[in-house]
Amino acid sequence: MHQSQTYFKSKSLPILLLTPQLIITLIFFVLPSLSAFKSAFFQGDAFGIHSQFAGLNNFLELFKNSHYLNAVKATLKFSLAVSISSLLIGLFLAVLIDRVIWGKSFYKTLIIWPYAVAPAISGILWRFLFDPAVGILAYVLGKFGIQWDYHLNVGQATFLVVLASSWQQFSYNFIFFLAGLQAIPKTLIEAAAIDGAGPFRRFWHITLPLLSPTSFFLLVINLIYAFFDTFGVIDTMTQGGPQETTNILVYKVYHDGFIGLDLGSSSAQSVILMIIVLFLTVLQFRYIEKKVYY
Repeated sequence: MHQSQTYFKSKSLPILLLTPQLIITLIFFVLPSLSAFKSAFFQGDAFGIHSQFAGLNNFLELFKNSHYLNAVKATLKFSLAVSISSLLIGLFLAVLIDRVIWGKSFYKTLIIWPYAVAPAISGILWRFLFDPAVGILAYVLGKFGIQWDYHLNVGQATFLVVLASSWQQFSYNFIFFLAGLQAIPKTLIEAAAIDGAGPFRRFWHITLPLLSPTSFFLLVINLIYAFFDTFGVIDTMTQGGPQETTNILVYKVYHDGFIGLDLGSSSAQSVILMIIVLFLTVLQFRYIEKKVYY
């Protein structure tokens, strides 16, 4: 089948169309990244007036810092928990909605709404619901004998930030999973049912493999979301506590740079964070993509 392509008579029009996005990328992504990379090799005062070349000292000091190593461990655990839970919830809801006959548009609208909520607002909503003093869900948990105070309990704080982050992200996964399910030919499912395959077997051997490209794409997106876009959730709910359990890398970069005013260490942390995300992305494309069926 011949695939239509768009041709431009001159190069000026495509350049003109790309220029606004290129300018935004240059100003808000490229230049700040270069500035952070440069600052990672310098040490200066809190006001940025005087600085001196420090070489790799900022990086070496980080790997000797137990607080930073704890932040790395917390980030990996947090990112995996958020990615897996939001993917499973999005897939589960997509499978349910795909089977709905009446009112599908209404249900889809309700499920998509959480994605329109900013991470900071999501954190405030869940903090209010689980607030030990006035939160209605904390009150319900107390009736069942559960002493809820995520300000002091490490496990409860981790659970709450993962819950809030997953709730804000699962709608995005739902949209793509539902589109993937609707693109699967119904004749394949019907043929398997005629051959005697049950619902679980049809899902495991037909639906899930055909959804593997979508799942792989969403896995990469969710990991990036967990590493960067959950800053607002952490800041509004726990500020990295208690006992630095929820102090993920992106929040530590902010805390050390804007509160601790250690710009050299903060810049070095941002460079390492970028390298970690690039490494995980390459690792996914190198190994996980082999199990993807296109």
